[in-house]
Amino acid sequence: MPDNLKANRGPSAGPANRRALIAAARDVFAESGFSAPLSAVARRAGVGQGSLYRHFPDRISLAVAVFDDNINELEALGSSKDATLSDLFDGVTEQALGSTALIEVVSSNLGDPRAEHLAERVGTVVEAVLVRDKAAGRVGTHVSSADVMLAFSMLAFLLARTAADERGPVAAHARSIFEASFAPRAS
Repeated sequence: MPDNLKANRGPSAGPANRRALIAAARDVFAESGFSAPLSAVARRAGVGQGSLYRHFPDRISLAVAVFDDNINELEALGSSKDATLSDLFDGVTEQALGSTALIEVVSSNLGDPRAEHLAERVGTVVEAVLVRDKAAGRVGTHVSSADVMLAFSMLAFLLARTAADERGPVAAHARSIFEASFAPRAS
């Protein structure tokens, strides 16, 4: 077999190809924005465009898959008994810093059922961590899950529209504002 032809591994390559496409999309979209050619994603993943479209028929499907991976990480973080809203805020910030192009596309497709489940999953993580933080006195009783979700959405939206070299300081400033707003209040 010539060196320039890859052996077709058939259906058994599907899961590995899917993982490679998600990782490649995360990198390509971070580097070149959401409008980057999907052929660049396939090339970076080392698969053909046909494989890309078998797994992800359109851009939003690919973006949702990348976010699914991000939310898996947040769910793992939130499942730790020691996790706090500050930890979750840091996790969301880290993901937002690397996924600004994806945030834009998902936020512009909020009515799409493929994107709706993302917010539900994050909301479940937020609720569990918020209950623990309230019980430990780290967060005021006035704070709701909706407040935290709004703060996360504001942060993600802001970071997506901030110059790359300014995102770190902006995220730190936002965190200080949210922590002051969420702090327990004197009775």
